[in-house]
Amino acid sequence: MSKKTSLVRTDQLASNENICEGRRVLVVDADADTRALYQDALSIEGCDVVEAADGREALTKALIQPPAIVITELRLPQVSGFALCEILRRDRMTATIPIVVVTGETRRPELEHVRRIGANDIIVKPTTPEAVIRTVRRLLSVGEPSPETMTASFVPVREGADTRMALAKLHQRCATTTPPASPPSLMCPSCDRPLVYEQSHIGGVSAKHPEQWDDFICPTCGTFEYRHRTRKLRRVR
Repeated sequence: MSKKTSLVRTDQLASNENICEGRRVLVVDADADTRALYQDALSIEGCDVVEAADGREALTKALIQPPAIVITELRLPQVSGFALCEILRRDRMTATIPIVVVTGETRRPELEHVRRIGANDIIVKPTTPEAVIRTVRRLLSVGEPSPETMTASFVPVREGADTRMALAKLHQRCATTTPPASPPSLMCPSCDRPLVYEQSHIGGVSAKHPEQWDDFICPTCGTFEYRHRTRKLRRVR
């Protein structure tokens, strides 16, 4: 057994209750080796670990299936860790999820800023998996962010709003009923009725490569979104 595994096992046995068992943990870091290190340690604790290599992927995974806790770097491709923290805090589905920032950033103003916009705890690299696990245990045992973290600077999305409102700001989307690509004719995957086209959203993280999403309504089953790049239809509410 490796020294790393031995240390984690010893720490785990010292706890009377394994608060991590079965909990979904989202690990966000551009470095594959770092993600693998956390994956190994958290899996020993019994966590269901989900990885993301950039902020956009992390945001998508967090909104589709909210985790029990998020562990993230600040320096991320596509969407920064700062933006990730802020958007998760502003969405009602993820507003109370504990966020641990494990980062190589050492500038005090930057670290204070990320705490103001949503981080529950900050661990500055270099660190160890054991230190991360201790922080994860502590935050999971608390359950929700403290009042000191959930400050008045957080503005939750209003009740009943779709999570796409947060994504729209990130992707700089604009709504239109005359999109570049004609919306396809689609059938509802649930009741096999024709879907009614409502509007399209144009945008993306790159101005040079805008994407198109089309909104459709099924009078029986709800609202669906069709993404042209992937040619996939998904129900959004």
